[in-house]
Amino acid sequence: MRDVIVVGAGLAGSEAAWQAAALGAEVLLYEMRPLRTSPAHRTADFAELVCSNSLRGAGLENAVGVLKEEMRWLDSLIIRAADATAVPAGGALAVDRRRFSQYITEQIAAHPQIEVRRAEVTAIPRAADSVAVIASGPLTDGALADEIHAMLGDDALYFYDAAAPLVDFDSIDMTRAYRASRYGKGEPAYINCPMDAQEYEAFWQALIAAETAAAHDFEKEIFFEGCMPVEVMAARGQDTLLFGPLKPMGLEHPETGTRPHAVVQLRQDNAEGTIYNIVGFQTRLTWPEQRRVFRMIPGLAHAEFLRYGVMHRNTFINAPRHLRPTFQLQGEDRLLFAGQMTGVEGYVESAASGLIAGRNAARIAADCTPLVFPRTTCHGALAHYITSCDPAHFQPMNINFGLLPPLAHLPRRTRKPEKKLLMAKRALAALEQFCTA
Repeated sequence: MRDVIVVGAGLAGSEAAWQAAALGAEVLLYEMRPLRTSPAHRTADFAELVCSNSLRGAGLENAVGVLKEEMRWLDSLIIRAADATAVPAGGALAVDRRRFSQYITEQIAAHPQIEVRRAEVTAIPRAADSVAVIASGPLTDGALADEIHAMLGDDALYFYDAAAPLVDFDSIDMTRAYRASRYGKGEPAYINCPMDAQEYEAFWQALIAAETAAAHDFEKEIFFEGCMPVEVMAARGQDTLLFGPLKPMGLEHPETGTRPHAVVQLRQDNAEGTIYNIVGFQTRLTWPEQRRVFRMIPGLAHAEFLRYGVMHRNTFINAPRHLRPTFQLQGEDRLLFAGQMTGVEGYVESAASGLIAGRNAARIAADCTPLVFPRTTCHGALAHYITSCDPAHFQPMNINFGLLPPLAHLPRRTRKPEKKLLMAKRALAALEQFCTA
């Protein structure tokens, strides 16, 4: 048996295997392709990019750019491959997807401490002398998914991802919005964006005419009545939303007592109150259309979207209920999860979770204490969020500056771009200190 067993050679699994081997572990990496393929994959190469070829923003003014810089510091195989196979993409890091996957496959195959085994894993590896990392991806199904489901319980494993957009609190115009809870119950926990009849009609018309993203064949039957895209709901009739997520009943303006024609509610999404969720707005609209249409909502004209709404097939764990920030399973010290299964969203975030899981798997195999990255780093902030947010409302998350602790002692008029660069510098300094301590 090997010190570390990794299941799945996607972005997270490839990174986990590389990091564990770099720390001295003997690694056995399982990949089921080409013996069995998924509906999304086309090749047998590792870390295949099945959607876009972009790893998003490259600069430090983007949180994902900071995350990538942290990964460079930690000798990430995924970022090394991306840098080696980059293609022109303006301010983003995009790759030649075929060369990218080939580079990673070749590097792993040549590593003397990684054995690759092309076989489907149908049960969680549980050897007493090994540590296992499950990184089988968002399309995990069959016997392995059944075992994970049985182990964690009925409320712990989700087979689709229906997430509403998230916005930065600082970008909400509170001169147009107001705080209140429906019928005055409890504290005024929601931010309410009121619409008059004319504003609502214009918004409704834009919503039903907006462009939607195409669904894969294997995703077309994933929706059900309690989790319907907001644009599908709107298409049922002009007044449908008024009896659903935009219902104004009990949301009179606290100062005027006036009831709006419609109300879009925002719910706090993190303990610090820096991130708000647009309630009931799970959607298949394209990202440019989400920006255009949702900025028609009063108070959101200049909204900064920290995560766009998504609806797609995705198997993921209720991480705040079952995972630790080390990516270990609660109560199972020698079992870790990585990748989109943990509730991280995006190529880079998936690889970053594999980086943490792989390093910690090697440490556990060597009888060392696993590491929790500082919350002031992007690695630590993402791990903290997915393992500490409200499990009743958990949805997958991209890295964004709203996940990092606020900066202390800032001048009141510090502009947002300056704040982001200061947070980026703090993150990289914290990582350097963490790695050299």
